[in-house]
Amino acid sequence: MDDVKALLAPLPHHLPVCPNTRLILVAIRRMGAHGLADARAAHLFIAAFGEGFRRPLILMRALMADLAAVAADTIAIAPCCCARMTAAEQALVAILALVETAPEGARLLLADLLSTRRVDGVLASAAAVAACFADEGRPISR
Repeated sequence: MDDVKALLAPLPHHLPVCPNTRLILVAIRRMGAHGLADARAAHLFIAAFGEGFRRPLILMRALMADLAAVAADTIAIAPCCCARMTAAEQALVAILALVETAPEGARLLLADLLSTRRVDGVLASAAAVAACFADEGRPISR
């Protein structure tokens, strides 16, 4: 039993049930591991949004670039094939789910994740991604 707990420690959270949130998670993993121009991440957005894929894809790339630029420490992401999430991935999903309804809670989570107090630009990027998904009928939930 202790062996199982030790193996699950780096991946403490279950995958999100919501398909929109899973799309975000895969995009975070693909762009985080393979760069902002990852073709598979772009293909996911084309498949999900059809002809209107450009806006969500560009906003997602901007969010990932902002996260990378502002983070004071590394953000742990799991490989795409993992069936569980890291604490950082769970925080990102929670931020995107909360940013429109509870912006102060999202700001605190983001400040903790990035280990810095100056998160306004990244929070604005997260709000743009969440609003874009909602506009396209794909709201992000936890």
